[in-house]
Amino acid sequence: MAAGSAGEQNLPEIVCYEKQNDIGGMWNYTWRTGLDKNGEPVHGSMYRYLWSNGPKECLEFADYSFDDHFNRSIPSYPPREVLKDYIMGRIDKRAIFKYIQFESPARWITYDDATEKFTVTVMNHKSDEQETEEFDYVVVATGHFSTPNMPYFEGLEQFPGRVLHAHDFRDALEFNGAEVLLIGSSYSAEDIGTQCYKYGAKSVSISYRSAPLGFEWPEGIEERPLLTHLEDSVAHFADGTSKKFDAIIMCTGYLFHFPFLPDELRLQTHNCLYPDNLYKGIFFQNNPKLIYLGMQDQYFTFNMFDAQAWYVRDVILGKIQLPDADQRLQDMQQWLKRKDTLETANESIDFQGQYVRDLIDATDYPDFPIEKQTELLKSWLLDKEEDILGFRNKSYRSTITGTLAAKLPKPWLDIKDDSLEGFMALKFEVPEEKVA
Repeated sequence: MAAGSAGEQNLPEIVCYEKQNDIGGMWNYTWRTGLDKNGEPVHGSMYRYLWSNGPKECLEFADYSFDDHFNRSIPSYPPREVLKDYIMGRIDKRAIFKYIQFESPARWITYDDATEKFTVTVMNHKSDEQETEEFDYVVVATGHFSTPNMPYFEGLEQFPGRVLHAHDFRDALEFNGAEVLLIGSSYSAEDIGTQCYKYGAKSVSISYRSAPLGFEWPEGIEERPLLTHLEDSVAHFADGTSKKFDAIIMCTGYLFHFPFLPDELRLQTHNCLYPDNLYKGIFFQNNPKLIYLGMQDQYFTFNMFDAQAWYVRDVILGKIQLPDADQRLQDMQQWLKRKDTLETANESIDFQGQYVRDLIDATDYPDFPIEKQTELLKSWLLDKEEDILGFRNKSYRSTITGTLAAKLPKPWLDIKDDSLEGFMALKFEVPEEKVA
């Protein structure tokens, strides 16, 4: 519940500078790549045929279930338009839009120790003017999946086909009939590879640096060790093999990039479960009035970000008093030490579940079965190992409502219309049972 709707008095003035022209963050799909209409780097990495690659039952908001939104049981793995519709359903646009200034990317932020205020300069593209305001707190909620990490391989500049990063991948149909090479061995490669296979790529090869994904791939998808160099359209790999390709997609991750922050305020980290220098994974140690949301590598997503925002709200409203620098450092070091002992995906899931529990136990955030969701995430990993192209056909039970998800009427591979209208028009197999 928002503090305003909960009857809080003396709420602070809130201004949200949004780079895009709508709310939705990474869930906003655009055909644009490279630069947007204002000449700014395109923020989103969303592609046309994306479906959730994790169960919706682990994304569910504690105070707004999928049952609340759709008034019916839907499958556990919805496509992007369906998920965005759910997220937007929780928001009262009329209530929040008055706080948001769209098409206004941040240009520079400084902090004055004497006044204890931030000076924020943004470019208002609607007025075509730069604007500067002062604030007591700054929240950085830009995410970290917008600035591509683009490696170089010898011969890349002579490759005659298409070369792009996953950030610029938009439509798998572009690669129908093509021999596609993916560089990288994580979620992007796994998902974009299966997307290309689904929509008719002639072959998909996934090149890994340290270890293969290891799934039982169908004919048409293979894994190869790291690309060493290219000769025209022929790729050569570390095991001495080679193959000709039509396109190369770099699924090589993203850089943490905050060009609007000076060195003393900029978070410097890599993709991990608990970034250093952030108390509770949120508050910048050198200046806890600078707040970073969603900077973790993720198993939990929507509800974890929600719990972080709730904690921040309570700090700003004075309901939670942050400890001094030494105590914050001690708390961070305990979490970082635990993170460094993690060896398996299951341990990492438990770790992040405990992190979310730590956040919500300190606030009045609606309690939800975090521990049940960690077990569900572990089941999801096993389902992927069992069938990487069929795991989206599985159904799970909501930990919030007890509702068992509906089943897709045919395999995910065979459903090509994944628009909101097309998906909701499918005749789902709806279970009758419901348990508390």
